[in-house]
Amino acid sequence: MNKKRRVRVTVKKIVNRLLQCILTLFIVSVLCFALTKAAPGDPVLTYVEPNMSEEYIQNLRESLGLTKPLYEQYFLWLGRIMHGNFGNSLMNNRPVLTQMLERLPATVILMGSSMVLGFLIAVVLGLYTGKNKNGILDKITSIFCYVGVSIPTFWFGIMLIYLLSVHLHLLPSIGMHSDGDRSFGDLVLHMIMPCAVLTFANASQYIRYLRSSTITEMSSDYVMVQTAYGMKDSGILFHHVLKNAMLPMITVLGMSLQSLVSGAIITEQVFAWPGIGQLAVTAVMQYDYPLIMGITMFTALLVVVGNLLADVLYAVFDPRIRKAGA
Repeated sequence: MNKKRRVRVTVKKIVNRLLQCILTLFIVSVLCFALTKAAPGDPVLTYVEPNMSEEYIQNLRESLGLTKPLYEQYFLWLGRIMHGNFGNSLMNNRPVLTQMLERLPATVILMGSSMVLGFLIAVVLGLYTGKNKNGILDKITSIFCYVGVSIPTFWFGIMLIYLLSVHLHLLPSIGMHSDGDRSFGDLVLHMIMPCAVLTFANASQYIRYLRSSTITEMSSDYVMVQTAYGMKDSGILFHHVLKNAMLPMITVLGMSLQSLVSGAIITEQVFAWPGIGQLAVTAVMQYDYPLIMGITMFTALLVVVGNLLADVLYAVFDPRIRKAGA
């Protein structure tokens, strides 16, 4: 009976979380649609030429559905979304979803690599500096983190381009591939600078959280017990402290999932990296409402999925949460 009750409770929690996610996405869609329509500018004027008549411009506006009431435009858009149709871009009349899927691999490669590298650096430096609080490496790492959090990514990117590309001619400055070269080595060369910029920013944030958690965990009783049993410091850090210190990091990593899009916007513009971030900037400049809404909803979906993953990982790393849920 208790087992059946636990199953019912778990199913109920899952259903409630899914309903919350759907409601969140609906509210985000309403707000973003209203804000996008309220923004200054007229997308039709982007395509107007001097020889076009006023009647032709009005017909163009009607064909795009811009003359209908705002609520009617929203529900027509929502109906298409429910059927997996994000509409066509106003810039090139190509499907929005197709363009996003074309750009997604480039963004995932860049942002995924920087997040993984930032996390690995944070695990090593965060644990070590947390254990050796106020040591020399701790002070150097703290300066590293403050600089990484403070400096703008676009400035850091421009400085790297000037130093490594313009001045020293060591790395290509922009793009994802050289003309006529689609090899993996060429991709790595183009990735070094944008990935370094994003890794620097990510690692600076992750290290601060992990260091703080490690300092708290090092004062716990189980650390003193393991030390008394003669366990090595490295074993205590990586087998016991890391697992507990990771709990605050789970939320940070979950919320970082949306940075696959939003975090790459500036960096992709600086390095002309052909990802979703660069596509988003182009869509905003061209008043491309369908493309803006498609990218916005994709980002919101990543936020929701990140929160769900954080909840699941919390239960994996902390048995107390599993027991409380049961």
